[in-house]
Amino acid sequence: MATAPASGERHYPDRVRLPLAFDPDALAADLARLARHDWIAHFVRQNYEGDWSALPLRAHAGASHPVQMIYSPPGATAFVDTPLLAETPYFRDVIAVFRCPVTCVRLMRLAAGSVIREHEDNDLAAERGWARIHVPVTTNPGVEFFLNGEPVTMRAGEAWYLRLSDPHRAANRGETDRVHLVIDAQLDDWLAAMLG
Repeated sequence: MATAPASGERHYPDRVRLPLAFDPDALAADLARLARHDWIAHFVRQNYEGDWSALPLRAHAGASHPVQMIYSPPGATAFVDTPLLAETPYFRDVIAVFRCPVTCVRLMRLAAGSVIREHEDNDLAAERGWARIHVPVTTNPGVEFFLNGEPVTMRAGEAWYLRLSDPHRAANRGETDRVHLVIDAQLDDWLAAMLG
């Protein structure tokens, strides 16, 4: 994650369902457009069991290897859309709704039967100037997500800010994959107002 801008002393809730709604059918249609592409295994393998993988839609400008495209390294300041984003008109529309500086965007898949162990992502907090937004594309009733020991139920088409510098974990106990559109953004006045 790039160096966070100063965000003052303001504190935000650990989870906020944003006042945004996206069309679940259009999200699923864009996901289907990418079916021929190979997903990239998440690089922090000790944090999960099974298949936790990603497709990069927007990455830091210096990334040349697919693994480099699914995370934002410290110090990254320039970001570019990947060729995959050109194939997904509705994902582009969703990203355009965010009037804050968007850095990395990727699809993240937690395959059926997979588990993400509890962990913390150090810089991912609005208090540190960064927000990670999850937009569920596909999900199922067997998906569990816990933040600070409390469940967060996210439905397809919703948009959620999650303070992932706090302990969190997930499991997909269903029979279908869970896929989220994950948007990393810098906190600005527009996004801060949404977080309350």
